[in-house]
Amino acid sequence: MASKYAEAGVDTAAGDLAVELMKSAVSKTHGPEVLGGVGGFAGLFDVSFLKSFTKPLLATSTDGVGTKVAIAQAIDKHDTIGFDLVGMVVDDIVVVGAKPLFMTDYIACGKVVPERIADIVAGIARACAETRTALVGGETAEHPGLLGPDDYDVAGAAVGAVESDALLGAHLVADGDVVIALGSSGLHSNGYSLVRHVLAEKKIGYLDRSNELGGLVGEVLLEPTKLYTAPLLRLLANPRLGTGVHALSHITGGGIAANVARVLPVGSWLEIDRGSWSPQPVFRVLSDWGGMTLEETEGTWNLGIGMVAIVAPHAVDGVIERLATDGIAAWVVGTVSMSERASTGSATGWEQGAKGVNGGAVRLMGTYLS
Repeated sequence: MASKYAEAGVDTAAGDLAVELMKSAVSKTHGPEVLGGVGGFAGLFDVSFLKSFTKPLLATSTDGVGTKVAIAQAIDKHDTIGFDLVGMVVDDIVVVGAKPLFMTDYIACGKVVPERIADIVAGIARACAETRTALVGGETAEHPGLLGPDDYDVAGAAVGAVESDALLGAHLVADGDVVIALGSSGLHSNGYSLVRHVLAEKKIGYLDRSNELGGLVGEVLLEPTKLYTAPLLRLLANPRLGTGVHALSHITGGGIAANVARVLPVGSWLEIDRGSWSPQPVFRVLSDWGGMTLEETEGTWNLGIGMVAIVAPHAVDGVIERLATDGIAAWVVGTVSMSERASTGSATGWEQGAKGVNGGAVRLMGTYLS
């Protein structure tokens, strides 16, 4: 029966070898809360510590990395795409103030190449270790005939916990709160369909070298997603600064304005000053190659802002300094207002909530720094 399955295109022996190759990396993410090790039908995580919570809330998130995987496949470099996956999933958990506990992953491929799968999972494990998230389970599925031999996609899900009175969100945001941008490492994992379209139109290959980008095109575009979870959890645990943080927004698909609008209360508004930062060269080069202005890409790319923190005025300086000690550039981009918006001037460019959330109104104003 096994040989017939192999004839159909599914190699269970390769799958077993992939598990053996990834075991060490996965095990390094396990603390005493993880039971059973690698290979069980279900991952087990001891949550006895939740007994000390007054009202524990579980937070969960799931995501993938989109078409960024196409670039990894094109240049045969697979050790960072898993790192991106964790960033997309776990940094959504911390947005509500929750500490991530554990994560699972899913890799669908046309053909199991054990070393490739192990590279992907090693990236996931490195990021899980950095965010102190246990990688407790996963699945590698071989889909011959549905995916090509070198094709794959990745997805993951994570669970975290937060005390109910420590929950962050729009309910805490007040008039006069200050909006702080946290710098991104580049494109992160959103907007790659546009990236790929721009390169195709310009007939630029991923293995081409670009002086404008400063290296091999594919390698520059695979720059891993910056992880914010650990620094933000340290910030929130700070007795002097933590209570001053009212809301966080992860800048992913949809761009800056739409994602910030999701964490603002209805009736509030915010104008983000483009003149407070200069987007990295990767955004400028890609925009130029695509014949677009930076402003025309604002609904697609993060343009240098990977996360936003909305904080009380008294905490601004301390928050920026605390983040700097963790290597995260942070700067003020605007102030939340609850007053009625003036009717004078342009009424265009406002984002009013997004993804089913009826939040505040946000727009970007001014000109980016050169």
